[in-house]
Amino acid sequence: MKIVILDAYYYPENIAFSHLEKDIIEGLIARGHAVSVVCPTPSRGLSDEEITRYKTIKQETRDGVEIQRFTAPREGKNPLMRAVRYYWCNCRQYSIAKRRRDADVIFAVSTPPTQGRMAGKAAKKLGVPFVYSIQDLFPDSLVTSGLGREDSFLFRFGMMMEKKTYRLASKLIVLSEPMRETLLKRGAAADKVAVVSNWIDTDAVSPVKKDDNPLFEEYDISRDTFNVVYAGNFGASQGADIILRAAQLLRDNRNISFVIFGGGTEYESAKALAKELRLDNVKMLDLLPAERIAQVYSLGDIALITCKKGVGKSAVPSKLWSIMACDTPIVASFDTDSELSRIIEESGAGVCVEPERPEMLARAIENAASKIVLKRSGNGSIRNYAVEHASKENSVKRYVECIENAVK
Repeated sequence: MKIVILDAYYYPENIAFSHLEKDIIEGLIARGHAVSVVCPTPSRGLSDEEITRYKTIKQETRDGVEIQRFTAPREGKNPLMRAVRYYWCNCRQYSIAKRRRDADVIFAVSTPPTQGRMAGKAAKKLGVPFVYSIQDLFPDSLVTSGLGREDSFLFRFGMMMEKKTYRLASKLIVLSEPMRETLLKRGAAADKVAVVSNWIDTDAVSPVKKDDNPLFEEYDISRDTFNVVYAGNFGASQGADIILRAAQLLRDNRNISFVIFGGGTEYESAKALAKELRLDNVKMLDLLPAERIAQVYSLGDIALITCKKGVGKSAVPSKLWSIMACDTPIVASFDTDSELSRIIEESGAGVCVEPERPEMLARAIENAASKIVLKRSGNGSIRNYAVEHASKENSVKRYVECIENAVK
């Protein structure tokens, strides 16, 4: 069968779901299915030369995937202009998708939030099933990111739009049981909702011994200090600026160093803040390619996961499994009633403290540095949990089956 994927971002752009989607596509092709992607011309994270080059590449086949691109405005940092770009892309994508008579099923991911509604309408127009992967709950994310309130028109409109999207979908795939329960409360049919956690390729991501890790030399990082690693975006929902506040509280502890591999809309502001606070215990570096993630998380004696208060109650960030696959202990500044907190406690991988409390995060880091219980033991217990609960093979198989069953 032919699966048509309606993407807001596709190669060479990267978002948190990109490597997971690549695995799903490989799984579909391995089962003998054809995959076609409809997406805008790329602009996120690319040089001016690359952006210009891709404007001329509207049709191509890459790794067995047919890619159809359409011209779109360049993505910027202004929220209003990004919303305008999303609307533009959705209109163009719908116009193209509704003519794809070769499609047996439409697949889309919840980035941006309008993507699902557009994809569902296209599937309805074609008379084919629609499978929707929900990585983030909307419009809840408006509140947690500070862009709206629950009593606002935007929130009520977003809720109405999501409920309509749920009705259009043949299958809804969510990350956790709490997310599933939320969808059921909002009227989604129970037989439509499947829980498939994000995953990690534990063959590709595994512990790297300190002596063999080239990042120490590349960035002049000491192997003798207690290294605290964060890798990810600085944005409205991550709350990663709390790391700098915790580093400020620990600046007199010369045994603790922070290594940040960052990106996102607020990363430049974060670097400016670190400079203003004169945090000489913090190294701020750019994000590295996904293939070096094992080196990044093996660099740390602990790794950090952060979120704004209320953001993490349903979602489980995929970086959790990458960290655990490297057998690295975790300190999370995250909602303590979340699925992530439960996993950390159940696996014994580390500790979770209340978000937006830098003093609690600083204390947890200091405790980790002084207690052998949170230092990497090398016995593989954290990694074993990731292998058991978030294997690529099992999760991809479930995704493929969800798409196949939607057509059946």
